Amino acid sequence: MSRSTDAPPLHEASEASELTARSKIMATPRVLRPLRNPAYRWLAAALVASMVGAGIWMVALVWQIVAIGGGAAELSLVAGASAIGMLLTTLLGGALADRIPQRRILIVVEVVRAASVGAVALLALAGTLDVWHLTVVAFVGGVMAGLYYPAYSALLPSVLPEDELLAANGFEGMARPVLMQAGGPALASALIAISSPGAALAIAALTGVVAAVCLRRVPDQPLRGERASGTRHPAVALLVDVRDGFSYMVRTPWLLGTLAFASLLILIIMGPFEVLVPFVIKDVAGGGPEGHALVLAAFGIGGAVGSMVVASLRLPRRYLTVMNLLWGLGCLPLVVFGLTDQVWVMALAAFAVGAAFNGGVVIWGTLLQRRVPPEMLGRVSSLDFFVSLAFMPVSMAFAGPAGEGLGLPMVFLIAGIAPLVIGVVAIVAARMRRDELVHPLDVTEPADSEAVGAAPEREPEKALA
Repeated sequence: MSRSTDAPPLHEASEASELTARSKIMATPRVLRPLRNPAYRWLAAALVASMVGAGIWMVALVWQIVAIGGGAAELSLVAGASAIGMLLTTLLGGALADRIPQRRILIVVEVVRAASVGAVALLALAGTLDVWHLTVVAFVGGVMAGLYYPAYSALLPSVLPEDELLAANGFEGMARPVLMQAGGPALASALIAISSPGAALAIAALTGVVAAVCLRRVPDQPLRGERASGTRHPAVALLVDVRDGFSYMVRTPWLLGTLAFASLLILIIMGPFEVLVPFVIKDVAGGGPEGHALVLAAFGIGGAVGSMVVASLRLPRRYLTVMNLLWGLGCLPLVVFGLTDQVWVMALAAFAVGAAFNGGVVIWGTLLQRRVPPEMLGRVSSLDFFVSLAFMPVSMAFAGPAGEGLGLPMVFLIAGIAPLVIGVVAIVAARMRRDELVHPLDVTEPADSEAVGAAPEREPEKALA
């Protein structure tokens, strides 16, 4: 049968179809474009379930300890067990993520989380729960968290193309404060009000089942990058991998400079924000728990907004400079906590800190996924996570004595100004402004050009020679 003379030529029809597809892509908001990918939709659904479960666990744990007659000491014991579990496994988790398909690690994590939390939920509902049960489960949860973050960070670039990683990190940065700091805790509070902490724990366990089911729908991705084969014992090989991760960090200036800055940043600001802000609200502003909740909510909302804004834009040309300055300048509003006695002003300052900090985190996650060699990404992500865990308790331990010895205004003045100074020093010392020009990441998206690819990564010691 002959083709109608009114029909356009086949090549023109193909071009029209391609243009229509491109227009639909461009019409989708940048931050939502990764959700067009079916594999990422399932991965994101699993992450959402996991975040909600974590938010429920945080609130249910406190009130479950209260329900069995415990107090602050018991809560500290359980929280400490979780932190120890994470510290023990984070670095090994990165090495495992570079050797084992990351999806499988995530499934194991969610299954173990569902089983362990489900066990304490049953004990709680049966009235036979003790603090040591919660301590063991918190330790197991910390171990699983140490495995989760490196595996997820290494899996994401296998699921999405490079030009959608910034949007995906922004979407997740927006979802994390909304779900872990608002949605999950609110659901836990409602469940405790109408039933019991045990019921909330049961729902937290159910979120692990949902996450595992969603992860099963994500196609198994082959490990990215090349690995040298060897005859070492598996345990020795893992330790060698961890050592190689440290070696890569040391010989990569932009990575070493940023992690050093981040370590000092956490050391300087986390203690004052977590430990001293409640006392500023109580003793200076005359507020109470509702004022503290307002400040924390403002910080979380700011984080969500900052993540959304950064994810809606292109990756900046000067991505290393912008990222570090966001963290440095974003700490300046902390000075406000030492100068004002108005809770609403503190809330505005917390919003600004959250927005800048999370905006920088979105760039940081994308930077790791695009510039770190694929076979090293799990280990570098675990180093990033380890830095946060290692310096947070130290910062909290020093915050109280510093507040009493120096006074609250001086502590918050240091917390506000010192990170900016350190950030600028890191940018200069690690020669980041030159490095980001040698390795540009602001590539044209596929919708704008047919031939798109990230600039090839050079050997770090050669790139800055």
